[in-house]
Amino acid sequence: MGKKINPRIFRLGLSEQWRSRWFARDDYAKFLQEDIEIRNYIKKELAEAGIDKVIIERKRGEVVINIKAAKPGLIIGRGGSGIEELKKKIVNKYLDKKTKININITEVTNPNLSASVLVQVIREDIEKRMPFRRVMKQNIEKVMKAKGQGVKIILAGRLNGVEIARQETLSKGKIPLSTLRANIDYSRGAADTIYGKIGIKVWVYKGEYFDKKIEEKKKEKAIFKTAKLFSQEQPKKVAIKKEGK
Repeated sequence: MGKKINPRIFRLGLSEQWRSRWFARDDYAKFLQEDIEIRNYIKKELAEAGIDKVIIERKRGEVVINIKAAKPGLIIGRGGSGIEELKKKIVNKYLDKKTKININITEVTNPNLSASVLVQVIREDIEKRMPFRRVMKQNIEKVMKAKGQGVKIILAGRLNGVEIARQETLSKGKIPLSTLRANIDYSRGAADTIYGKIGIKVWVYKGEYFDKKIEEKKKEKAIFKTAKLFSQEQPKKVAIKKEGK
């Protein structure tokens, strides 16, 4: 049997951070259940907005929810009315009325490189009965056009309504799962069809975390050296030519 692990959990504490940030002793189970229910509710309620991450932070009597979405305008609404309605629904369903809630919404810069957004797009297309291979190829091309270095998509279930369930995999580029410095985004979900549920898994490789810093340092050093060479050598050459004349 193969031993598999979630690539995001594998990098926790190094390149990835926790999605729930708080500390508790007696109320640990209660807070954990609330976080799971709130996260699932936001993903279902605001599925059209293309949610990438839901990060929950807790302080004394206060809950801060940070949402990253591809279409933040659908969540905010006119004059922030959408956020106020969302706050009321979360408080009434999952939290005490005394707790304060703050919701911060940020936009995803490149949604085609977000694994969770891709899972939502694939789920909607499969539920519309589109051919699964076409859906997989289209999303792979989107990622590669967005300068992604690698993609892998797996669909499992009764694909196209076939009686025998099977698994189909399509990939392009490279996905170094065992490299800790690799920036790999992973997400999974399921599409509800007439024939049953179809599982979806997506891996997106965006590159290494330390590439940009190393390149910037190299450029700075190269510019500094060339400036020194020109400042020292050019005046000497000009002086020699004048003396020869």
